Amino acid sequence: MKFPFVSAAMLALAVSACSITAKPASPLAHSVATGWVAQQAPGFYRFRLGDFRITVLSDGTAPRDLPKIMSKPEAVRAAFTASHQALPVELSINAYLIDTGEKRILVDTGAGVLFGPSSGYLVANLHAGGYSAEDIDVILLTHIHGDHSGGLSIGGKPVFPKAIVYVDRRDPAHWLSAEEEAKAPANRRTTFVQSHQTVDPYVRAGRLQTFDGPTELFPGIRTVPEYGHTPGLTGYMLESEGKQLLLWGDIIHAAEVQFADPTLTIDYDVDPVMAIATRQRVLQGAARQGYLVGGAHLSFPGIGHVRFDNGRYAWVPAPYQAKP
Repeated sequence: MKFPFVSAAMLALAVSACSITAKPASPLAHSVATGWVAQQAPGFYRFRLGDFRITVLSDGTAPRDLPKIMSKPEAVRAAFTASHQALPVELSINAYLIDTGEKRILVDTGAGVLFGPSSGYLVANLHAGGYSAEDIDVILLTHIHGDHSGGLSIGGKPVFPKAIVYVDRRDPAHWLSAEEEAKAPANRRTTFVQSHQTVDPYVRAGRLQTFDGPTELFPGIRTVPEYGHTPGLTGYMLESEGKQLLLWGDIIHAAEVQFADPTLTIDYDVDPVMAIATRQRVLQGAARQGYLVGGAHLSFPGIGHVRFDNGRYAWVPAPYQAKP
């Protein structure tokens, strides 16, 4: 049998096409080829704050029936109805990676395995965003609660092998204290157990550092006390080239209602009265000064500004950036 003449260029093109076809399809390519798949794309979002490179990381969500765990349940239901949002709702669990060029600093770690299958995706999304758990030099905890410190350890082993963990001294003094646990109400005992499970491995390794109130931990990164939700709840103010971002942790759980009514509390507040006063102060500062805000439970990526209008605060999500 005779074969038609094949030029070198044609042969190279054919080989190239074969090699491309022979490559195993990526999960994303497989999803596209087979239609709708019950999963989201990797949850990370990048932007710059001056010289800092920020990656917002989704740990997933925490489904919650908010009227059952928040004060003023009827007001919560009314606010969600007015916002055309169904209840229960899935609250975002957001964490933030700050790449300063010298250090890679993670603010909060998600829930790990504590909150079930809707969360625990932080490390996978960290990988998708171009980093690994081994890359993390520092972890700044806004506070010790399962959805913020739960991703520190799994099965008693640290997830971040070289990271030093920083937290306001008031939180470990509370959540790692046998005396505080003994007098805590039954609905808070689980937090004490989870805190030991996830934080103790870093204590034993000598990698838990505490600070006391307002502190500049690293150039351009200082702590902002936000006590009330927990004894040591702390925000982190980032500043680079004149631009500011406050990562405020749990100042807001339900954007649909707490911006308009900052006096609304949640059962997880250790000191509800102080939590209200802190929320009002933080919202006022953000609205007046106009700096960027990152919220742990604002819908992913949870980046935006606070506006004060007609006697009420409101959330203004930052525009999406196609190229950071």
